[in-house]
Amino acid sequence: MNKLSLIIALTTITFMNIANAQTIQKRYEQNPFTLVYDGAITKNEKGRVNIQPVTYKLNGNDIAANVYLPANYDSQKKYAAITVAHPNGGIKEQTAGLYAQRLAEAGFIAIAADATFQGASGGEPRHTDKPFFRVEDIRGMADYISQFPGVDTDRIGALGICGGGGYTLKAAQSDKRLKAVATLSMFNSGEVRRNGFQNSQINTVAQRMKQASDARRQEAAGGEVLFSGVASITDEEIAKTSTDLYREGYEYYYRSHAHPNSTFLYTTSSLMELMTWDATDQIELLDQPLLMISGSKSDTKYMTDEAFPKAVNAKSKEMFLIDGATHIQTYWKPEYVVQAVDKLVEFYRTNI
Repeated sequence: MNKLSLIIALTTITFMNIANAQTIQKRYEQNPFTLVYDGAITKNEKGRVNIQPVTYKLNGNDIAANVYLPANYDSQKKYAAITVAHPNGGIKEQTAGLYAQRLAEAGFIAIAADATFQGASGGEPRHTDKPFFRVEDIRGMADYISQFPGVDTDRIGALGICGGGGYTLKAAQSDKRLKAVATLSMFNSGEVRRNGFQNSQINTVAQRMKQASDARRQEAAGGEVLFSGVASITDEEIAKTSTDLYREGYEYYYRSHAHPNSTFLYTTSSLMELMTWDATDQIELLDQPLLMISGSKSDTKYMTDEAFPKAVNAKSKEMFLIDGATHIQTYWKPEYVVQAVDKLVEFYRTNI
């Protein structure tokens, strides 16, 4: 390639990046509820699925959530309800909202809330990601939705996506208000933060635990809060990312479905709790019906494969594979979302 051709190519890429950024910004800004998924509600209309933004207190913090109401919702009737826990790095306006909306279209009341310390919810330091709070967030959704007009408190189910899936497995071990439990592309946050993705960091556990401890010491002394993860990324860095999960995840969170409240960051001190936690610890306490969904090509499928046989006391259990889907593609790709939603609707209608 000669110098002129290189300049033209680089200029073209630059303009494409600017155009992509403007498209993303337009998507976020044009939706009155700041939803960024395809087919999102743009206004509440009589006779159709509606969205109701709500806030409530949980452990002293304000929680921001969206409640999705089925078409022709009547507060005097009784509806089954589903809590939807978002992925790590995600917020209620992304895939959690998409699945909540689809469940409402099938006749359920669904709630998607931002985790404490994340998204539009309160809590300091920002981006804290500790299992205790993530599990509490699911219980908090159950608290709120069980008081919502029209909800049948004996028919509440739970859906967790990615990291929200691992936390939903844990919440269901003790919270028997959750009558049926489903995960999509389950991500065991403790296992990955401890061992590395696909067990790639087993040899550095002690070193990283010390880094987390040092970060907490600094926080306790009033120093700067340290963060792990990725704050921003270039197109070139995305292209060079070897794993589907992270390459497609960067594209989803920083390009196609970007939202200013969404971030890949978490406080380094959170690793003290994360690295000593596991979604499958005491999973034998889960005795509700269980559905675990994964893409057949997902590089996180090994975590579903590990958890599924350990749920020995589940009233019933099924693993459902979406042929050809990767982890992130289950978040948005229409043909895969349809398969997941159809299976979820069948599961919830059978079990709650």
